[in-house]
Amino acid sequence: MPVATQASLKGITPEQLEDSGCRLCLNNTYHLGLKPGQATLDAVGGAHKFQSWPHNILTDSGGFQMVSLLKLAKVTEEGVRFLSPHDGSPMLLTPEHSISLQNSIGSDIIMQLDDVIATTHPDLARMKEAMERSIRWLDRCIKAHKYPERQNLFCIIQGGLDLELRKQCTAEMVARDTPGIAIGGLSGGEEKNSYCKVVDTCTSLLPEKKPRYVMGVGYPEDLVVSVALGADMFDCVWPTRTARFGNAITANGVKNLRNAVYSEDFGPIEEGCQCICCRSPEDGGLGITRAYIYHVTAKETAGAHLLTMHNVHYQLNLMRRVREAIIEDRYPAFLRQFFSDLYDDKSKYPDWAVTALRGVGVDLMQD
Repeated sequence: MPVATQASLKGITPEQLEDSGCRLCLNNTYHLGLKPGQATLDAVGGAHKFQSWPHNILTDSGGFQMVSLLKLAKVTEEGVRFLSPHDGSPMLLTPEHSISLQNSIGSDIIMQLDDVIATTHPDLARMKEAMERSIRWLDRCIKAHKYPERQNLFCIIQGGLDLELRKQCTAEMVARDTPGIAIGGLSGGEEKNSYCKVVDTCTSLLPEKKPRYVMGVGYPEDLVVSVALGADMFDCVWPTRTARFGNAITANGVKNLRNAVYSEDFGPIEEGCQCICCRSPEDGGLGITRAYIYHVTAKETAGAHLLTMHNVHYQLNLMRRVREAIIEDRYPAFLRQFFSDLYDDKSKYPDWAVTALRGVGVDLMQD
């Protein structure tokens, strides 16, 4: 899911996002609750109309701001008290208020309010408290949810890097029988080996027929490995954010097109890419070259816009190819080809990816 935090994907219009093949993007409840605010969302009839997006929306509950805005937040059993980053005004986000806001936003998938702790937090007692509170808050969210027939409420598994806490939380969340299940609290700076163990532990205990959503992930290699570990859904700001620094995501790695080596490179952003930027005018595209991106990326917003379109297309197309490979029962071969394209030498493959994939029966080092 591309991330449109404030009902807008930076550097791309709703029509351009639709043309990329996106059918599900993410909005943030906390930010939309501050601006435009619940009254405006109710008046306009929800975020779909507000942002001219006819497809699906998932809303984060606002819980992540406990980490990202930690200096402005205080957590109690009642909820989270924030000071607005806009004007310093106080705001209490309770499970009930989070769900009420998401009901007003009208998102197709809504998330429970959870007690989010960075995985690197050293206090196990606080981690256990957050996990148990997240279960209690889910019960409050279920009770407060006004439109379960048209908005799918997902629970969020917490527990940091402690696998026993994750197992306990998974059992409790599965028992609540929500339409989908998220694994939260990751992508917070933990080692990739630890990340993979948490994902693998949780997915092994989840029901087969419900979507599994790993929140805040990630880079292309994170996505393909996490799918192999049993995950289905992901979101991350990285494809759009990295575009604003002149970076293009490609099958051969990230290319910084601000580098002078590209100043007279008249090839497409990525050879063979079918996004509108890379396709030639003869094929209905724009025929944007690396040299043009080099020319405008530091001076004009157009460079960031064009790279955003390319990067979002890359990530969405990667997941399309992943789905096709799974359906055609060739995902191990897909993984070997993916890592071969990304690294020119097997000795450069990241150890965490090799180890995690071996754990599910895929040996990247095998020819």
